[in-house]
Amino acid sequence: MKVVLFCGGQGLRMRGAAYGNGGDLPKPMVPLGTRPILWHLMKYYAHFGHTDFILCLGYKGATIKEFFAGYQEWISNDFVLTGGGSRLELLKRDMDDWRITLLDTGQDTNIGERLMAVRPFLRDEEMFLANYSDGLTDCPLPAITGRLIESDAVAACMIARPNISLHLVNHDRDGRVTGVLDPEQANAWINAGFFAFRSTIFDYMRPGEELVLEPFRRLIAARKLVAYPYAGFWRCCDTFKDLQTLESLLARGPAPWELWRHPAPTSGAPALADAATA
Repeated sequence: MKVVLFCGGQGLRMRGAAYGNGGDLPKPMVPLGTRPILWHLMKYYAHFGHTDFILCLGYKGATIKEFFAGYQEWISNDFVLTGGGSRLELLKRDMDDWRITLLDTGQDTNIGERLMAVRPFLRDEEMFLANYSDGLTDCPLPAITGRLIESDAVAACMIARPNISLHLVNHDRDGRVTGVLDPEQANAWINAGFFAFRSTIFDYMRPGEELVLEPFRRLIAARKLVAYPYAGFWRCCDTFKDLQTLESLLARGPAPWELWRHPAPTSGAPALADAATA
């Protein structure tokens, strides 16, 4: 399956602190170790055999183009140097079998508009994958695609527990608090940004609409949207604190999402049957 990656975000909540000296990068290019978050996500999909990528560029898209056009394999791979430094022999490679299509989908377009913009490149695909490009997981990808394949749904998404500290508050008409719950007690799940779509998703979309608003409401009304609840590792890199958490996991290594370094089981991931349908 082709993998559509939405790469147009600005990462405003990490600007300055994450990049240092007031630097400025598209959100998927925020460095995580020696490589950007986007690279880690692409390695995740490649681990499951999905190596045909469509990158929907927006804010500072040229930065992403430059990264891949001048890709340096030796940064993340071991190598042998001989000839006084004149010859470099890589012991393994990252992306020999990757196909990467980089497309400008607009500076200020929303996710739905970006997906519509790359529709011509998905014409021959019965199913495809998509991702917000700002989160990492160790979820077995076949569990998400399998949820879609085994159903008559048009779309499937992974849902996860919120990874921020918060409490949900119930109150009555007088404003008196009637209960305080954490997300798990309240059975709260959120869209984690890992999608699988049938090509018929475009039948539910209209120009200018945000993907998870009007189109998803139509899917829900038609009972064509299913969810895969995953209780394992998932974290969205939305703030500098999130980035620090991912960096600490990477430093201890292998990080949970690095399945290519420490393969995780591809079946039996935790899920809740009663939350399977959205």
